[in-house]
Amino acid sequence: MNALANIPEHQRPEMVRTLETMQMRDSLRMYNNLVEICFADCVRSFRSKSLDSKEETCLSNCAEKYIKLTQRVGYRFAEHQAQSSPQS
Repeated sequence: MNALANIPEHQRPEMVRTLETMQMRDSLRMYNNLVEICFADCVRSFRSKSLDSKEETCLSNCAEKYIKLTQRVGYRFAEHQAQSSPQS
C-alpha cells in the first residue's frame, strides 16, 4: 500500500520532504549511536593516533553486529506493522 496515495496531490511534495528529513535524521542518529557504542567498547588506548589490530577487529565486529541488529529490528517492525494493519 502506498501511503502517499491517500494524501492530496498539493501536499505530497511537502510530505516527501518531511519523510526525507526524518530518514536523514534517523540515519545520522544510527551512525552516531554506532560510533559511540563501538568506540566505548573497543578503543582502549590513546598512545597512538592509529588503532592497533585488536581495536580494529573489535570495531569491525561491533559495527557489523550493530548494523545487523538494526536491520533485524527494522524487519521485525515492518512485519509487525504488516500484521497489525487492516486487511484491504
